[in-house]
Amino acid sequence: MNRHRSTFLPRLSAPALLVLALALTAGCASKANKARHYAAVPAANCYAKAVPRSGEGGLAWGNSLSVARQKSMNNCIRYAGRSGGTPNTCQVVLAKCKH
Repeated sequence: MNRHRSTFLPRLSAPALLVLALALTAGCASKANKARHYAAVPAANCYAKAVPRSGEGGLAWGNSLSVARQKSMNNCIRYAGRSGGTPNTCQVVLAKCKH
């Protein structure tokens, strides 16, 4: 009886480890491709934040105030749509340049 059990475990453990490794890889693969919209551009010194009435807003950096505003509006529209909010109500609420 012990001999039967010792040959069964190695046959079961290899597929189980393979399934576990594939599950962990699949779970992490989708997270690596997401953009980090809060990361600053190294040469950019202006930033803007746009928010909708409901849903997620967007923060963006740019070389000029107009570029930062446009990028934040684009991010707001994108993220509000993904989060079930109202993309057509996005407004820039903060826009500044650091000196």
